[in-house]
Amino acid sequence: MNFSKAQKHYLFMLIPGIVLLLTFETTPLLGSIVAFMDYSPGVPLSDQTWVGLDNFKYMFQMNDSWTIFKNTLLLATLKIVFNLVFPLIFAIMLNEVKNIVFKRWVQTIVYLPHFLSWVILSGILVEILDLNGVVNTMIGWFGVDPILFLGSNKWFPTIIVGSDVWKELGFNLVIYLAALTGINPSLNEAAEVDGATRMQRIWHVTLPGVRTTIVLLSTLAIGNVLNAGFDQVFNLYNPAVYQSGDIIDTYVYRAGLLELQYSLATAMGLLKSVLSFILIVLAYTLANKFSNYRVF
Repeated sequence: MNFSKAQKHYLFMLIPGIVLLLTFETTPLLGSIVAFMDYSPGVPLSDQTWVGLDNFKYMFQMNDSWTIFKNTLLLATLKIVFNLVFPLIFAIMLNEVKNIVFKRWVQTIVYLPHFLSWVILSGILVEILDLNGVVNTMIGWFGVDPILFLGSNKWFPTIIVGSDVWKELGFNLVIYLAALTGINPSLNEAAEVDGATRMQRIWHVTLPGVRTTIVLLSTLAIGNVLNAGFDQVFNLYNPAVYQSGDIIDTYVYRAGLLELQYSLATAMGLLKSVLSFILIVLAYTLANKFSNYRVF
C-alpha cells in the first residue's frame, strides 16, 4: 500500500497513541489467564494450578454475584436513560430562549461539573447530604426527621443516577444544542405561519430534526450497559449500601486488592470485558444501520 508524504506524517502521529494503547490496554489483557488458575502470588505462572472454568462457576454460585450484576445493569441503564432524556428536554427549553447572554451563562454553569473529578464532587455531595448538611437542614424546617441518604439502600441509587445526570448534563447539552442548530429555521417559521403553537413546533419540527442524534446516542450507549461508574460509586458508597450500590467494578476492586482473591476478581473482570465487547460491537452495528455512523 502506497502512502503519500502527508499520510505518512499522520501515521507517525498515531505511534504515541498506539504505544500507550498497547502498554496500558492490550498488554494487561495477558493477565486474564489468571482467571483460569488458582493463583498464588509469588509463584511462577508455569507452576500455578490450572482450574479451568471453576472460578466462573464459583462466581455464579455466589449469592452476591446476582446482586452485583443486578445493581450494575440497573444503575447503568437508569444513567443511560436519564442522560438521554434530561439533556434533551433542557436543550429544547434553552433553545427557545432568545437572550443569547443568558443562554451562554446557563451553558457555562451547567458545564462546569463535567470538568470536576468524582473525588471532588463526592466530597461536595457528602457534605450536602450529611445528617447536618444543607438538605437535611432544609427538610427539617418542615418537621421531617434527618435522613441518612448515603447510608440508605432506598436513596442511594437515586443519588447515584441524579448526581451523574447533574455532572454530565452540560456535556450532553452541547451535543443536543449542536443538533438543534442544524435544523432549518424556515421550518419553524413555516409552522408558525401555519398557526402551530410552540409545543406543536417542538413536537413536529424540533424533535424530528434531532431524531438522528437521539438514535445515535441511544445505540452508542448500549456499549456502556455494564459500566455503572466505578469512580462515582467507589467515592460515595459504604458497606451499608452494598445491597443497592455494589457493582462489578467495585466488587472486583475489593475481591482482588482487599480480599486477595485474584483469580475470582480476574474472572469477573474478564466476563465483564467479553460482554462489553459484544455490546460495543452491537452498538456500532446498530449505529451504522440506523444513523449511518461508522468508525471504520
